[in-house]
This record gives sequence, structure tokens and C-alpha cells, in this order.
Amino acid sequence: MAATQLVWFRNDLRTEDQTALADAAAAGGPVVAVYCLCPDQLRAHDVGGNRLDFTLRTLAVLRDDLETLGIPLRILEPGDFRSVPESLLGLARATGAERLWFNDEYPLNERRRDAAVAKAFEAAGVAVERRTDSVVRAPGTVLTGEDRPYTVFTPFRRRWLADLDPAQLRPRSAPRRRAPPETVTPGSVPRLPAGFEVGYDAALWPAGEGAARARLDAFVGERLHRYDEERDFPALDGTSALSPYLSIGALSPRQCLAAVLEANDGRLDAGNPGAVTWATELIWREFYRHVVHAFPHVSRGHAFRREYDDFPWRADDEAFAAWCEGRTGYPLVDAAMRQLRATGWMHNRLRMVVAMFLSKNLLLDWHRGERWFMEQLVDGDFASNNGGWQWSASTGTDAAPYFRVFNPLNQSRRFDPEGRFLRRWLPELADLDAKAVHEPSRWRGRPAAYPAPIVDAKDSRQRAIDAFRAHAGGAS
Repeated sequence: MAATQLVWFRNDLRTEDQTALADAAAAGGPVVAVYCLCPDQLRAHDVGGNRLDFTLRTLAVLRDDLETLGIPLRILEPGDFRSVPESLLGLARATGAERLWFNDEYPLNERRRDAAVAKAFEAAGVAVERRTDSVVRAPGTVLTGEDRPYTVFTPFRRRWLADLDPAQLRPRSAPRRRAPPETVTPGSVPRLPAGFEVGYDAALWPAGEGAARARLDAFVGERLHRYDEERDFPALDGTSALSPYLSIGALSPRQCLAAVLEANDGRLDAGNPGAVTWATELIWREFYRHVVHAFPHVSRGHAFRREYDDFPWRADDEAFAAWCEGRTGYPLVDAAMRQLRATGWMHNRLRMVVAMFLSKNLLLDWHRGERWFMEQLVDGDFASNNGGWQWSASTGTDAAPYFRVFNPLNQSRRFDPEGRFLRRWLPELADLDAKAVHEPSRWRGRPAAYPAPIVDAKDSRQRAIDAFRAHAGGAS
């Protein structure tokens, strides 16, 4: 009888188009799946209860999906990454596993964990098989003419598309059902560990790859062709809302891009503008993973542009609390922050607006916002979150110039002209008309329950520009 294959699941919680799982199943013999729950490590990485709850609910669905394929899922609880090698090796020995299979991850701590696992398994005489799965094109395969990693997105996208092998976008089927191993049964999914709190509406995010695929199909069939026109308007259902599923791997980037190809006559860079725009957003996701891999200092809490490590950010806990709680006096900022607290998610345009408001208008350290997002987001993803925050704070790759500061009032009037999004999340402004709702402080009869602006948009913008200019001058 063929030896057992052990598949280590991480942020790839699906059976369809799961590279390590597909290859392990093709190797023959029984397959055992394993997931390592590391709550201490999650706390160290600022992962909050919303994302962890979504992960546990997805694991429950995955366990059932795997069981129908004859693959038991065991869940280990080693606590932190340092204990993962010993825990996995113990399961490998207990199941008689011949090989361990897993898909690569790219933040620094995850890479160190994986190296430690590979070393321990090889020392024990158990082979390790690693695969590329969370990106279409592995870090190190998209390089400049000087064989260097890209630090600007647009040329990265051009090279990513130019060198793409269409076979890389072909999703793989789930393994066929097999006889389950005789001595291994599925484990139970743990409850949410102590210290993690759930604040989102879980009903908004049904778990599992079936739910993810249904949402992808609905988006592609109903809204993809208008994505470029509607994605910036938070009152519309104009985005895919697939980021939670991509972040934990209930859906793969290949499945998404394959759906674009099918809907857009086999093209990613021409054809329907909505399809091209969404494909570009998926390539942005790849770009940030390449950056994290090529420049590990961003995983250590440093600014990508190291000259900003000592930038003189302000210390103002009251302003930070007002930002977190959605009481800055700027309706678009406040509505977005309240959406985050209630749903565990925020519209992409608004992520940029609130990040720039914190780092520019309030001149507060972007690390604080990055951490708050990770604690609240159901789609919390280090590479994308870090990349987006550093772009907004002008400290990262391809960063917005420091003098680019979104005016929250102009953004509000442009992207929520009738105030529909504002009224949904700020009921105290429900009675204001479409003009007054964007800037209630200027209109007589401002609701007493809504605060006045904590900073002046124009003055605070200039303060930020002056601070960045002075720092740039000092750095030179």
C-alpha cells in the first residue's frame, strides 16, 4: 500500500485549485490534511477575532468537504510558529506520512517557520514538497531588465502580463474521492480562543469555497462589466467583496483570473474595461506579495522607504480614538470607520481615504492604522494591508507623492453625491439634504450628536506637506 501524504493547509482553505493538495493526491495513497492554529502568533501579528472567526468557520466547511473526498482534516494547536515543526512532525510520525506538502507563504515570519519545518522534516527523513499557490507567478519570476524586483506597479504589471504562460491560469480540479486512511479520523474545529472578540456581522460572510465560488460567479455575471464605473462609489454594490475569501484562500487568484478570461474573450489587458480593471486589482495583490518577499524589512515593521523610519509623526491618542470610532467630524471618514466596525470590511476607495486622513490630515503614524485594520478586518492580509497603508502614507513602493492628500469633503461629494452611504452609517445625519450631509458643520442645525471636525482639512493638509518636505530636506 502506498505511503500516506500529509498536506499542510494554511491560507489556502479549499479543495478546488489547491496546488499542494492536488499534487499530494496525484502521488497516490491515503491523504491526511492538517491545519495548525497558532493563536499566540496571531496575536503577535495583530490578527483580530473577525478574521479568526471567519477562518474557523471556513475550516469547519473544509473539514466536511475533505471528508467527502476521503481526506480527514486534523487541527493542531501549537500556539505559535516555533512549536509548529514539532507538532507537524508528531502527526507525520503518527500517520506514517511519506511526504509533507504545502504552498509557500511570503511574509518573513512565515518563511522562517516554513524553513524550520523543512529542516526538521528532512532531518527526520520525511520529504518536503513546496508549491506556488497564493500567487499566479512566484516571487523572483517577475524581474526588471537588471534582474531586480520591481518597486513600481505599472511596469510590474506589464512584465507580469507579457511573460504570463496561459497554463498558469488554468485552475485544477479537486481530487477524486479515495479510500480514507484506516487509523485517522477528522478532528473537531476549535472554538474561538480566549482574548479574540467578534464584532462583525458574520451573516455577511458565509464560509467555505462553495460560498466563495457563488459570490465570484454572481459578480462576474452581474457586475464585472461595470466594475470600472462603479467600484469607487460605496453606496453601490460595485465591488466583488471577494477579499475575505482570497485572504484565507477559500478562492484562488487563478480561479478569479480564469473567470475574467472566460468573460472577456480570453483577455486580461484589453476588452471590457471593467474586466481589465478588476484583473489589474488582482495583479496589485500579486505585486504586494512580491514586495514582501523581496524586501523582508517591511515584515519587520519598517517603512519600505527606510528614510521614513524616523519621520516625526504626532502623538495624539484622542485623535486616534476619534478616527477608530468614527467621530472625526468628516462624514465620509466616519461612515467608513463605522462600516469597518460593523462588517469587518471596508470599501476599497474608503480604505485609501481613511488611511490618508490618518497619516496626512492627522499626521499620525501609519503603523497604528495598519494595526487597527488588521485587528478589525475579516480580510486582514499582511501584504495587501501593509502595501496599501504605505502607499497612502507615502512611505512605500509606488507611493503617492507626499503632497497628494485626498480631501475627505471632495471625496465625499464626488463618490457619494447623494449621501446614501453617509446616511446608512451615520443615522444622526439622516435628515440632512444631499448638500448639507457632506459637511454638516457648515450648516445651521447641525445635529448635536455629530461632532465638529477635529482638524481643518486645508490647514492639516499643509501641515503634512510641510512636515514631509522638511523631513525630505533633512534626509538629503
